[in-house]
Amino acid sequence: MRSCEWRDLGRMGYGEAFERQRALVDQRKRAEIPDQFLVVEHPPTITMGRNGHMENLLAREQVLERAGVAFHHTDRGGDITYHGPGQLVGYPILDLKPDRCDVHRYVRDLEEVLIRTAADYGIEARRIEGLTGAWVGDEKLAAIGVRIARWVTSHGFALNVSTDLEYFHLIVPCGIADRGVTSLSKVLGRDVELDEVADRVVGHFSAVFDRQPVATTTAPVAMR
Repeated sequence: MRSCEWRDLGRMGYGEAFERQRALVDQRKRAEIPDQFLVVEHPPTITMGRNGHMENLLAREQVLERAGVAFHHTDRGGDITYHGPGQLVGYPILDLKPDRCDVHRYVRDLEEVLIRTAADYGIEARRIEGLTGAWVGDEKLAAIGVRIARWVTSHGFALNVSTDLEYFHLIVPCGIADRGVTSLSKVLGRDVELDEVADRVVGHFSAVFDRQPVATTTAPVAMR
């Protein structure tokens, strides 16, 4: 079983987390470090993937500024999404070689991690054919957007734990207009602690991807 260092970045701005992620991806491609799994909580942020459409951003720049919401274009797949407090974001940096070089399988495996995590809370999350993520009914519980280069992964998933879902009204989430968004707290009708969910996610991630988790301090990494 391969080891995988996991780092809890706490609450961190999207831009800073993105630069840390890019630096670790470069190091992983050079085989200087083992696989990594970053977990982080972002302040209110909207990101647009490389396949995104600006018409899915429903709020003007001035509205975002007044609401304290940052906006970033990014190089993951997928369309537009929201990150914010109460949402657990996971960034796996894995070398899929030699035996997991299958993009479809990788996304399905991320979905499995999220489905198992929801099941821990008695929630039956599911896949929807033709879409990505984990769904409860017709509402998205967790979004997925990834990048894979030279079979090293980056970006990942965003699981709504106790997220303020009102922010999703600023966008057409993932470009899907006819479905809603939910959270663990909304489904359960009670508060859920982010740290508790993070521990469960790390456990399921390790099982699904056959990795041995090694907790690592968030020492600064070299920036590009």
